[in-house]
Amino acid sequence: MSFIEIKDIINKFLGAKENGNKSNNLEKTDKIHVKIKRQDNIDSKPYYQEFLIPYKEHMNVIMLLMYIRENPVDINGAEVKPIAFEASCLEEVCGSCTMVINGKPRQACSTLIENLEQPIVIEPLSKFKVIRDLIVDRSKMFEGLKKVRAWVDIDGTYDKGPGPTYSQEIQQIRYALSRCMTCGACLEVCPQYNDITNFVGPYALAQAYLFNLHPTGKNFEKYRLSYLISKEGIANCGNAQLCVQVCPKSIPITDAIAELNGSITKYLLTLISK
Repeated sequence: MSFIEIKDIINKFLGAKENGNKSNNLEKTDKIHVKIKRQDNIDSKPYYQEFLIPYKEHMNVIMLLMYIRENPVDINGAEVKPIAFEASCLEEVCGSCTMVINGKPRQACSTLIENLEQPIVIEPLSKFKVIRDLIVDRSKMFEGLKKVRAWVDIDGTYDKGPGPTYSQEIQQIRYALSRCMTCGACLEVCPQYNDITNFVGPYALAQAYLFNLHPTGKNFEKYRLSYLISKEGIANCGNAQLCVQVCPKSIPITDAIAELNGSITKYLLTLISK
């Protein structure tokens, strides 16, 4: 187990302890008041629906949504359409269940009901096009990864023996950066990520640095740096640092951006000196 993993376990334990002190002390007979922002399709207008859900011990938001999907009856007793949402791993790894819960982007699978104030307000991520209800189109995140060439090129799958090695220090940095699950939380809170700036976003900057640190991926470092000095690149970052506050994997995004700034400065100096 790495130092980063141990640190995350400690932080989550302390966070759970803190949240536990703020828990609502819910009983099995209690009802959960939920307010969900819904949208029937891409072109329709959004609206809110409210529900009263029976509480279960250790209930998370996914369990709550699954109950509503199976019992689609609103607070007035009227039958409604089942809630549409995304979920996969249920262990905070895939990022697909990211949504805005009580005003903060979080993973529905790891957000416990007992730690939330009621009414619980659940909304889709606002920086992405809504497909239906809580499902959003995050394809532009993958387009961003393409722009920073977030992969290692190979010319085949031949066995050529061990690849190049790098230090334990670099391994630890790369491991931390590699934990990004493109959940979109950093984009949701980034004030610079919008349609006006066309900023590629903090997640893409962190991934650019990740692959610049790779012995083979480094071959395309100049390509990445060239893109990052464009209108969509690093100059858009306003150093609000909200991305690191909401990142569920504690990825050192701002550290990566700082390192990229240094690399870009050196890259520009080499261009000027030619």
